[in-house]
Amino acid sequence: MTEPTKPEIVRAEGDAPQELTVRDLVVGDGPEAKPGRVVRMHYVGVAFASGKEFDASWDRDEPFKFAVGGGRAVKGLDRGIRGMRVGGRREIVVPPRLGYGKESPTPLIPPHSTLVFVVDLLSVV
Repeated sequence: MTEPTKPEIVRAEGDAPQELTVRDLVVGDGPEAKPGRVVRMHYVGVAFASGKEFDASWDRDEPFKFAVGGGRAVKGLDRGIRGMRVGGRREIVVPPRLGYGKESPTPLIPPHSTLVFVVDLLSVV
């Protein structure tokens, strides 16, 4: 299996969706991300409105690891990864209420921003 490489996220056209949306770009065939399981993934995050990247685990060469449903990830990312299988790549569009809302952790994410993540699921334990 070929290791994934950092994806380029193309700025979205039109209005931001009001609900969480997920789209499999590559369907994996490994173990499934389910609540209570620990996932390890690489991701790129961009603000929907500007298309500007605000974070990428790829840049640190350090995958993000968390327990699904454990409250350590943005709600929309946690929900959006469920059902994904190892080896897959998924686009997850997170509305503000499931993202950071008005409490942005960085100036790169304006308050009330819709977020776009592209996630590569590396492992599930």
